[in-house]
Amino acid sequence: MPSSAGVSARMSKQASKDTGAELAVRRLLHAAGMRYRVEYPVPGMARRRIDVAFTSIKVAVLIDGCFWHGCPEHATQPKSNAQWWRQKLDRNMARDAETTEHLVAAGWEVLRFWEHEAPDAVALRISETVRRRRAAVERGGHKGRAR
Repeated sequence: MPSSAGVSARMSKQASKDTGAELAVRRLLHAAGMRYRVEYPVPGMARRRIDVAFTSIKVAVLIDGCFWHGCPEHATQPKSNAQWWRQKLDRNMARDAETTEHLVAAGWEVLRFWEHEAPDAVALRISETVRRRRAAVERGGHKGRAR
């Protein structure tokens, strides 16, 4: 359990979707004419979502918060209730890896970014991946399309 009711209240107010980083990237993608699904359910995994999904070509974009997902550059370890936090954050990272493995096994290309990455660089990498996947689908007919 969190160390206090105050900590618990702050945790519950943390955005789990539509974060500043997600919104910045989505605005750039939309301005570039790209269309996508937001908060798309991970096929076959209850209670898991893809932040930005290009379903017809199976590209999943996940933008992870540095604290909650264990960024190697910015993650911090709370000192209060340290064991509980370490277990919680470790479970988050294990869940991230499991989700990525599940999507890859289902034929998705998974792009994971940290919230601190520059939105324009993130959007560029997404655009390049989407363009490449679309070209591959067009060359190979329906191969690789979501059903």
